[in-house]
Amino acid sequence: MAGLLERTTDFTCVLCALDGHVATVTLNRPERRNALNYRAYDELEAAFRAASADEDVRAVIVTGADPAFCSGDDVGEIMAGPKSVSGRAAPAEIKPTPAAMAAVECAKPVIAAVNGAAVGWGMELALFADIRIASEKARFAELFVKRGLVSDVGGFYRLPAIVGPAKAAELLFTGDIIDAGEALRIGLVSEVVAHAELLSRASALGARIAANPPLAVQRLKQGLNRTAYGDPQEIGTWAMASIRELMRTEDHREGVASFIEKREPVFRGR
Repeated sequence: MAGLLERTTDFTCVLCALDGHVATVTLNRPERRNALNYRAYDELEAAFRAASADEDVRAVIVTGADPAFCSGDDVGEIMAGPKSVSGRAAPAEIKPTPAAMAAVECAKPVIAAVNGAAVGWGMELALFADIRIASEKARFAELFVKRGLVSDVGGFYRLPAIVGPAKAAELLFTGDIIDAGEALRIGLVSEVVAHAELLSRASALGARIAANPPLAVQRLKQGLNRTAYGDPQEIGTWAMASIRELMRTEDHREGVASFIEKREPVFRGR
């Protein structure tokens, strides 16, 4: 089986590197603040699958090319385009977002090095990680409600377990943006570091993890997932069904149109 680098050599939206036993997966659309288009979703899924299967990889860092971590969906292409949700044509059978499940199911510990805005699906991506380290420039928001939608599996599967149900409800219901300091206060991130130190700090942590017995580390991750979170498949399927239904509403179309037109939305509950 080909390793991580062999399987991702022709990627353009996602870059993969391997330093020792630590893989770094970098979203590489800085001109779009690393917003995810169809290809980026596909490449991100493939990168996580490849890292999970590669025996040389013992820890994974996910980050974005400055100035952002991930600003969510590329609204003009994903939400206003011909396909359905999260970079995929609407299937006959509703299933969780493939990129989300690839991140959640990655067998290796995942560290999110959040270097800037992590909003919408970008916050979901940060939530899929086992550990989050934030730059002082990091910002977080579950913006889905602003588009007349619900979050993906991360907002339901992990956010309440990480910050508590009440704080998760506040973030999901309001779509408010929080800074790195607030993220640290509520336990969303483990630490906040100077922007220039972010990748070196994440790499050092990844190396410490990778120095431990890999099979034991993988079992530890499985144990944490069993005890801390729910069933991602069930939650993800429900979330995708909800998103599909909501994408047919006038409020969703208004949320997308107001974002593109840079104006305040007017939601009518239909």
